[in-house]
Amino acid sequence: MDPITQLASTLGERLRRLNAQVTTAESCTGGGIAEAITRIAGSSTWFEAGYVTYSNAQKSKQLGVADALFATVGAVSREVVEAMVRGARAESGARFAVAVSGIAGPDGGSPQKPVGTVWLAWSAGERELVECRHFPGDRDEVRRQTVKAALEGLIQLAAEEIANRG
Repeated sequence: MDPITQLASTLGERLRRLNAQVTTAESCTGGGIAEAITRIAGSSTWFEAGYVTYSNAQKSKQLGVADALFATVGAVSREVVEAMVRGARAESGARFAVAVSGIAGPDGGSPQKPVGTVWLAWSAGERELVECRHFPGDRDEVRRQTVKAALEGLIQLAAEEIANRG
């Protein structure tokens, strides 16, 4: 089993223990996180919905991201992924969510936000984590590393909930 499929399987095991669902809000991964999750047989019991919001217009329309954010901080930013993760949870009703927005390349980078820059946000109930990562490699490698990091963050949040339940 490849590493991403293994991560998705581990996530599923933890979410089943919690009787919880997850949703994804994706830009640069184009649905790759949802695809990895749905590789797992039985994922329909713990995967609620996936939002592929590649354009800024769809981030606003589907997830409620304020249009003003794109002009002030850009789509690849802490503020936008925070809004995406909150919107995905609100729209889907899932307890767990992840959102990603980044520059996979080969074009689109800038000195402030080079290719490989990805913002990720995870949410579980009231708990939110946000992180900016800089992944090396070509477009496929940046996207693959983003999917892996997204799943790892969800697994971490689920593990914390399991531990807190005793």
